[in-house]
Order: sequence, then C-alpha cells, then structure tokens
Amino acid sequence: MRILLFGKTGQIGSELNKRLSNIGELFALNRSSSDYCGDFNNLKGIAETVNSLMPDIIVNASAYTDVDQAEQNHSIAFRINSEAVGCLAREAAKLNKLLVHYSTDYIFNGMGKRAWTEEDNPEPLNIYGESKLKGEQLIFAANCRYIIFRTSWVYGLNGDNFIKKIIALAKEKNSLDVIDDQIGSPISAELLADVTEKILSKVLPEHRYDGIYHLSTHGETSWFNFSKFIVSNAKDLGIKLELGAQDIRPVSSAVFKSLAKRPFNSRVDITKIEAVFNLVLPNWETGVEDFLKKLLLKSND
Repeated sequence: MRILLFGKTGQIGSELNKRLSNIGELFALNRSSSDYCGDFNNLKGIAETVNSLMPDIIVNASAYTDVDQAEQNHSIAFRINSEAVGCLAREAAKLNKLLVHYSTDYIFNGMGKRAWTEEDNPEPLNIYGESKLKGEQLIFAANCRYIIFRTSWVYGLNGDNFIKKIIALAKEKNSLDVIDDQIGSPISAELLADVTEKILSKVLPEHRYDGIYHLSTHGETSWFNFSKFIVSNAKDLGIKLELGAQDIRPVSSAVFKSLAKRPFNSRVDITKIEAVFNLVLPNWETGVEDFLKKLLLKSND
C-alpha cells in the first residue's frame, strides 16, 4: 500500500510521518519538498505529484491555521484550506483512491452546550471556519472516497500551541488572565496520528468506513481550567515556573479583542468513531499529562 502525506512537518503531520510507514510505503511532503511538489499554492504541481506517485491513500495534514490572520488573508486561507483540498479530492476521484482530510469544529457556529455531531448543520463564524467548510464541500463535490476527521483544541510537540504558550507565560509572569467561557476537549497530535494509523489499517479495501468522523477525547474543560491543569502538572514534574495555578484568573472572551470570532462551544461528539472502529478514547487529562512529560524530556535533551 502506498501512502502520500502532505504537511509532514506540521503539528499533526509530523506525528503522522512517524507512524504511517508502519502500514505502507510512505511518501511524506511539505511545501519545501523538492523531489515532488508539496506546496499547496501550486495546484498544478500538487495534481502532478498525485498522478506521479499513484498512492492508494492521500493524507492531507496541510492547513492554514492562523485564525486571526485568515480574516485578513482570505485568498491564502481559501487556497490552502479549500482549493488545494478540492484539487486532491478530484485527483483521488480520478484514481478511485481514498482521501483522508482533517477538519475542525470551527465549521459550526460555536453556540450551545451540546457536543456537535457529524449530522449537525455547519455555520462557520469566521473566515478560517468558512475556508475549512469549503474544503469539505469540495471533497463531497468531487465524489471521491474520503474520510474526514473533525477535531479541535489540538496540541503537539511540533509547532506552537496553547500548552507551550501557557508554559512560556508561566515562566515569565506572576499572574495570568485566561478565558473561561470557551469549552472544548484538548487532544494531542500524537493521539490523532495513532487513531489515524489504526483506522487506515482497517479501512482498505472496504468502502463502508468512508465518511465524516468527529475525533477528540472524553471530558471537557475551559481554557482557564486547562491552563490551571497545565501549570499544576508542570510544577509537579519539576518544570520551574514563576506562576502557580492559583495565580491564574478567569475572564470572559469579551476581555480579549481578536480579529476573528472564536466558538464558545468546541465540543465534538465522538460516539460514532468509537462505535464504528471499536475505539476507547481517553480523557483529555491523560494526554496532557503524557505530553508534559515528553515536553520536559525534549527540553532536557
């Protein structure tokens, strides 16, 4: 089985790059790859790459994820998150091969308190969400085989994320204000990659697994409680911080002005993915504890 991975150095892609070779011959690319085109600004090059390598599975971990900058860079966000995705979908349809794509809870309006299901109607509240939804729609329109994993609140060893930001701030500050009215379930890029590997080893050649799956962890938290958990556990591991969990104060989203609106409700319902693939996904706290240990080991190298 031949697998073509786009976005190999991103937060999710770097973890996929470690695992997908376990289930097939892996070709992993990013935008600076030279042997084959992995630059999503070059749609012709992307199509030529697919047709040259003839993969059985195309895995897209490339995305424009700067939510605020997307408000000002509409064309770039839609090129990366929509047009390039549509290009991959059309090539996958021509070859009758599977496209695996990662999407987001930002395609929903972020209201309410119920976890979003795969059947809920999308209603994006910012340009990033609109561009990701358009990418999904172009996949549907191409009539290719696809698996879309919608997720939220992702963190990983590679790239920037909320955990790294809180650790960095806690090393410098003696107090911190963190938003308390946005709720979600943090998930590690490592877990996303592990689940993807397990599922892809099962889906081929059966078509019955194609579709949309929400992929997250059990439990929920606010950014405020998430940050307290991070600081408390980091201190327990011996990471030197100026800030204690008691020094973090809850504030509303209205306090922080940003270019893009953020969802209050980022919960996604994982009932379907657990049932279809016989998975038991962990609570969010487990992954964060493990990640902090790995982050400490990495900083000590």
